[in-house]
Order: sequence, then C-alpha cells, then structure tokens
Amino acid sequence: MSAVTGLPAGAAVHPDTFDLVHEPVPAAAAAAGTPSTAVQELGSFGGVDLGVWEMTEGGMYDTEADEVFVVLSGRATVQFLSPGGSVESVQELGPHTLMRLTAGTRTRWDVTQTLRKIYLTAPGG
Repeated sequence: MSAVTGLPAGAAVHPDTFDLVHEPVPAAAAAAGTPSTAVQELGSFGGVDLGVWEMTEGGMYDTEADEVFVVLSGRATVQFLSPGGSVESVQELGPHTLMRLTAGTRTRWDVTQTLRKIYLTAPGG
C-alpha cells in the first residue's frame, strides 16, 4: 500500500501494510547499531494527533511526548531513565502492548525485531 495522508471517516486502512520512509537515527540519539525510524501522520480528531511510527533493530535514546500507543508488530524493551541517566524501570513491548508515555520522560529503546506502533499524542507532540 502507498503512504496514507489521512484517515477518512468510514474508511478501513491496514497500518501494517503502509510503506514508510525511514531515516537514520541521529548519531547523538543512537545507542546501539544503526537503527532508523519512520513516521506516517494520519491526521487528528478531538484535539489528538494519530499516526504510525516504526523503528528498525538497534537502540536509541529519546525524550518522550505525552502519548498512548499500541504495538502492531515487533519486539523491544524500553528503559525509563532517571534525570541522572540511571535505569528506573524496563518494560517489554510486543504485539498488542498498550503503553502511555509522559512528556519529558527520558527513555532508551532497544528494538530486537522491527517495531511498528499506532500512536495518539497531544497536538505538536
């Protein structure tokens, strides 16, 4: 399927078939390997942005936005980091995992099988 530019009301789409355009994770954010990420924004509704995000195998650091997501496919761990950089908790992700992230949280993502998720964020998140 080609890239989707929106999610029309009443239309069924299959986000697991979207052709996503990947970009390398910037060197400053890379933690392991040579991961890349891709995003496909699907629009917004009720003040919430909706999209599909994917990361290939490897590790990266991130500062999160307010977000809720569901993993469609793949496997990863997310380390939640303290302000000093120590690991506070680790969560395993796989298909059908539902997770909430809060703005400003520092994380390390370690993907072992290309991870694709559907996300909901506050506008500009």
